[in-house]
Amino acid sequence: MSNIRRDKLSSLTKDLEKDEQKSWFTGDETYASLLENHFVNTQRYPNTGMSLNVDRASYSNIRRFITLKSIVPPDAVRIEEMLNYFNLNYEEPENNKLFKIRSTISSCPWNSDNQLMFINLSSRKLDLEALPPSNLVFLIDVSGSMDMTNRLPLLKSAFRLLVNNLRAKDSVAIVVYGGVTGVMLNTTSGNEKEKIIKAIDELEAGGNTPGESGIKLAYSVARNHFIEGGNNRVILATDGDFNVGMKTEEELNELITQQRASGVYLTCLGVGMGNYKDSKIQTLAKKGNGNFAYLDNYKEAEKVLLKEFTQTLYAVADDVYMNVEFNSEYVKEYRLIGFDNKVGALRDSLSVIEGGEIGSGYSMMALFEIEPTEINRGAILDNFSGGKYANLMLRYKLPGDTAQKYFNETCMFRYTPFNNLSSCYRFSTSVAMFGSLLRNSRFQKEAGWTEIISLAQESSEENDLLQKEFIAILEQARLLYTKYKKKKGGGPNF
Repeated sequence: MSNIRRDKLSSLTKDLEKDEQKSWFTGDETYASLLENHFVNTQRYPNTGMSLNVDRASYSNIRRFITLKSIVPPDAVRIEEMLNYFNLNYEEPENNKLFKIRSTISSCPWNSDNQLMFINLSSRKLDLEALPPSNLVFLIDVSGSMDMTNRLPLLKSAFRLLVNNLRAKDSVAIVVYGGVTGVMLNTTSGNEKEKIIKAIDELEAGGNTPGESGIKLAYSVARNHFIEGGNNRVILATDGDFNVGMKTEEELNELITQQRASGVYLTCLGVGMGNYKDSKIQTLAKKGNGNFAYLDNYKEAEKVLLKEFTQTLYAVADDVYMNVEFNSEYVKEYRLIGFDNKVGALRDSLSVIEGGEIGSGYSMMALFEIEPTEINRGAILDNFSGGKYANLMLRYKLPGDTAQKYFNETCMFRYTPFNNLSSCYRFSTSVAMFGSLLRNSRFQKEAGWTEIISLAQESSEENDLLQKEFIAILEQARLLYTKYKKKKGGGPNF
């Protein structure tokens, strides 16, 4: 049984049609084919769930396409990662708890007959002074495909930022793979910053891409210097173009599954365009009990490795999975927005939902579109609140521990009109609507660019630069897609 590949589901949505779809290609880029979650009957299937993680690669990759005036492949759009990017509505858990979960019910702006349910999870911030020592291995792709400004040079700048955050009790080794695979820097104390940066500066691109041998060597180095109770992590930086040794997603899946048993985490940093293999890097991150970010520019490297240092590199919980049990008295049907599954995983009868890694000080926002029951509609008219809408159960493990732990929360029926919601919920809705439009969702037919941009503008925080940038991206996207529709006579709904 150990050789049987088990695809990883992102969410548990019953009765999805297992349509045959192909991966999207743009140039030589590849993206896993995703099937949008649909409405599920609550009486038949009251339970659903999703694997939680801190991945946010999809948003910065979308930004790259829009900035370069290129249409976004629909399968490059992962709405849950777009929402992760903004770390919306973070609130420190009380009483030293690991998590805080809040939920709210409102109207749905693109379908007035339906409702939106928001689930907002925050994780505890680790004390920077008390962070455990880190045993890091930088696994850097220096193959010929990395010889472009937005690849190896960008990664070298990114790793310099990370090195400046290291302490004396941290250590770094550098493994490279290109024409050859080897250790460029043996494990070195974090206080020897000049030595580490010198090794980074000397990296040059050339040769094939033997990703398999690089991964095996990096994990071997990490295991040899394993710190009990520490943060043991391989940081893989690549465009994902593996062309020597194990190359397929299935082979990489099996390889990284074997390596994760060592207790070493994996963080993946994707770069590049034209031959960027998003589907392969995502496979590695998900199976490696790790996380995934895409660096499209220096500012993004600064965000991921400096400003969000602890979110990216320090886990507070592993194998995190949320189960949602809806009350059929209030919910007739529900649809999870985002967390779409790979078509291949849906065809695989051995597919399982594995939880993801949650980092320090993380905030997740998940949205469900709800078709309410008549009792639900009547309760709103009667201004009633207080009934149980859903049970939320978080399943997780503490880092380095095999014991399953649980965190429960009840979502009570408290309805708030959409215009009365706090700005974070309204802004998150604009992000989800943007993602749905890019995916050409069949469920969002009544909202186009004008509605999305207006909602983002009125709900954004005045001093939040990321939210302001999002509005600028929306404006660029509207111009791009309007021109595309005129040229092609089709495309996403406007």
